[in-house]
Amino acid sequence: MPSRPPDPQRRRERTLLVALLLSLWGPFATAIAVVLSQSTTQLADFVRRSVELVALAISWAVYRHLGRTAGLTPARAARLERIASLAVASALSVSAVVMLVLVSTRLRAFVPGGDVRLGLLIAVLGLVVNAVFWRRYAGMERESPNTLIDAQRRLYRAKVAVDACVIAALATVLLAPEHPAVRWVDLSGSFAVAVYLLVSAHRTVRGSTVGPGATMPVPTARAPTTTHRSSRHG
Repeated sequence: MPSRPPDPQRRRERTLLVALLLSLWGPFATAIAVVLSQSTTQLADFVRRSVELVALAISWAVYRHLGRTAGLTPARAARLERIASLAVASALSVSAVVMLVLVSTRLRAFVPGGDVRLGLLIAVLGLVVNAVFWRRYAGMERESPNTLIDAQRRLYRAKVAVDACVIAALATVLLAPEHPAVRWVDLSGSFAVAVYLLVSAHRTVRGSTVGPGATMPVPTARAPTTTHRSSRHG
């Protein structure tokens, strides 16, 4: 007997869950790296990963609720998807604001130092993992447009860009820690990431309002089937 193809909704739900689980280690590992490196970019990266973890948890919970709750109206489903998209946009915005605050407070009398190797390793691994999920969510969005999945695509695209900036900044600190330009590379890396996050947040909010595609199918309660037997009249 041929095997049934996997349910697209369950496949997307599993992808969201795997992404959430893989993101759990990020804030803890990055916190250790912050203590070792004393880097502005690394501290901003810690805040970003922590806020994004909350957004991923909300997105997974909303998608799971939409897929397993019968009787939801299309308007209610669309409203929940917008909530998840706004959570992603909020995560991007908070991370950007924190980065800008850190840059402004460290413009004077700050020189990055310490051991940045752990942070660099975390950023490289994060870039690889986030690129995989970015590609996966992009494929899902092409197959069947969905507001929540599109928000995840935008989030992971931003995560890839952030990781690339973090890698560039930390690699500069590692290779030339005494160079006068290192301080400005570290701070400018945080500033560039903050600007990109704000742009991504704006696009995510606009996408959740306009709607890049249809909402996910809402399961409906199946009415019990009854069998009517004809009665004999004597």
